[in-house]
Amino acid sequence: MIKRTLHFSNPAHLSTRNQQLVVELKDENRTIKTIPIEDLGVVILEHPQITLTSNLLEQMLENKVAVITCNSKYMPSGMFLPFESNTEQTERIRVQLDASVPLKKQLWQQTIKQKIGNQSNLLEKLGVNSLRLKNLKNDVLSGDTTNCEGQAASHYWGQIYGGYFLRSRDPQSPNAQLNYGYAILRSVVARALTASGMLPSSGIFHRNKYNAFCLADDIMEPYRPFVDWVVLQLPELGTEEGLTKIQKIELLKLPQLDVEINGVKRPLFHAVSTTTASLYKCFAGEQRKIIYPDFY
Repeated sequence: MIKRTLHFSNPAHLSTRNQQLVVELKDENRTIKTIPIEDLGVVILEHPQITLTSNLLEQMLENKVAVITCNSKYMPSGMFLPFESNTEQTERIRVQLDASVPLKKQLWQQTIKQKIGNQSNLLEKLGVNSLRLKNLKNDVLSGDTTNCEGQAASHYWGQIYGGYFLRSRDPQSPNAQLNYGYAILRSVVARALTASGMLPSSGIFHRNKYNAFCLADDIMEPYRPFVDWVVLQLPELGTEEGLTKIQKIELLKLPQLDVEINGVKRPLFHAVSTTTASLYKCFAGEQRKIIYPDFY
């Protein structure tokens, strides 16, 4: 079943009754709607006048729902995830933390090769020559010690948005749209990692001590081109106003985007679970390759 993404941008009170999310809008009519909690995958809380009960939060965490809060600039700023999402969590975390440095370097090499390959395919889809990225993909070493990822990114963004474009937290287009899409992707990946019994904070490459989602940031890399493609299709992207309501609505559909993984088309939400399950098998020595989607 495809899990739903809910976005609340108006004042509302959220509670639960009979395993349902009860939404009471703070309008003149006090409109009430209900949604099965088991159908939810991601819930985004954007308005400062949203209230919710602790019982609802508990039930959403029990159902592995990623709950995202937004700041005063309406950008995702925090995320709630369950501590216990897998019956073998303690053992799986031990296996993850015991992974050797050579293994992590090999997994990062696989990850960057797949990311650059997907970037290359996106450029081809845009009718842009991607030979530079294809060569870089073949040059990626264990641990990406020659920083092929950075070289690829410089060429990739230059081909899409021009040589003066700089990826940043800039609230203007297209960075605002990219950042919003990546935040949604990050939440989906973090949710899948906890469901697979792993710590999102212990990465295979990212090691920032202030980052609670290092592993999520690692694993989402090959998925980024899917966000990039969706952003390129957004209406009004050429404006300087930054993120619009219409664009948010389109970006919120990212978890339902069909991607091809292991030769099968699946919603991105489920594809990520396939990736995280394969990652644990790599940590456990049961297989040697992470399963990532191919961008076509």
